[in-house]
Amino acid sequence: MSTPLSNIRVIDMTRVVAGPLSTQILGDLGADIVKIERPVTGDDSRQVGPPWMKDPDGNETAQSTYYQSVNRNKRSVAVNFADPEGAEIIRELIKDADVFVENFRPGTLDKYGLGYEQLKALNPRLIYCSVTGFGQTGPYSDRSGYDYLAQAMAGVLSVTGHPDDQPNGGPVRVGVPLADILAGQQAAIGVLAALQSRVTSGRGQWLDVSLFGSQFAAMANPLSAWVNAGKLIGRTGNDHPSAAPYGIYEVEDGFVLIATFNDREFGRLAEALGHPEWITDPRFARNGDRVNNRSALKAAVRDALQGRTRAELIESLNRAKVSCGPINTLADLEQDPHVQSTGMIVATEHPKLGTLRGAALPVRFSEDSPSYRLAPPEVGEHTDEVLTRDMGYAPDRLAELRRKGVL
Repeated sequence: MSTPLSNIRVIDMTRVVAGPLSTQILGDLGADIVKIERPVTGDDSRQVGPPWMKDPDGNETAQSTYYQSVNRNKRSVAVNFADPEGAEIIRELIKDADVFVENFRPGTLDKYGLGYEQLKALNPRLIYCSVTGFGQTGPYSDRSGYDYLAQAMAGVLSVTGHPDDQPNGGPVRVGVPLADILAGQQAAIGVLAALQSRVTSGRGQWLDVSLFGSQFAAMANPLSAWVNAGKLIGRTGNDHPSAAPYGIYEVEDGFVLIATFNDREFGRLAEALGHPEWITDPRFARNGDRVNNRSALKAAVRDALQGRTRAELIESLNRAKVSCGPINTLADLEQDPHVQSTGMIVATEHPKLGTLRGAALPVRFSEDSPSYRLAPPEVGEHTDEVLTRDMGYAPDRLAELRRKGVL
């Protein structure tokens, strides 16, 4: 099967998570990703550990697992862009590129002749995507920005964690770099939209994506509750602020998640747990009633679960069309039959580390297909390949550039 972006070349000057994730998505869709890295040290996330990768013999290496998660399907070119000759190499690459993605502070790349207007003059069809903490404009634009900070400032920590008046109450960060992931996805969406726009206009454009803006846009129902109803949702722990029962319940051998989001599902839950009287109980008859009487309902459900096991409850509630599932660890998910049967973990082969595995692109195509061609590269692994095969540099020219510290 073909890949949707097999005719697209992306020059990737990003590091850590958000930018690299955006270009990995484009790479999975078939684009040729040329990752520009600092010589020797490369992408900052290469040193973010533990945990560290192991080689095929089980020996720990100096390569982080963090880096591997967002850098497959890329060719690495090690170039010192602070050197004028290094910056010129990147400008030469830009002349035939479709997309340029960077995540430096606003204005940084202009100093090296790699800003939007400078590269647009070389290639008017170029899609130039900047991923930053707070965007190119506004009073926070010159601040550095990391995922945790974006979660805090964009409101996530105000709705995540237990209420202040409960034991262990207070804000809690989301356990994955959510703002980074959202920004990376938004950047990929923006690039795809700009490529389609270029089909009709013939022109490229500048995309401004921020962690703060991406996280703010994902506030969804808490944001709508405030701006449209003046209601602050606040932190509700493992309970859903607008639905009940919707949360974690303890059974004989662990915990399960039970989720009912409407009156029909609640009715099926009541029947499945042997309490059809809940359906007409005025405290529980409608979703708003259940939310207002959350504590009483939680106690009733807890009593009904006495003596039940996880496997039994999950099977019976799903048979009754009630959403219910386990609290999985990653170890559980690796063995999960649905994960295995739908190919949610994919593998690439690394020349030094052996088989590397990661999450598949979660989009399934009926005609095209994602492609998992290249393992996350070593620093500068493809420098010679790109500069000689793609750009026509002679070996003595490469040797000279290395002697000067450009490569």
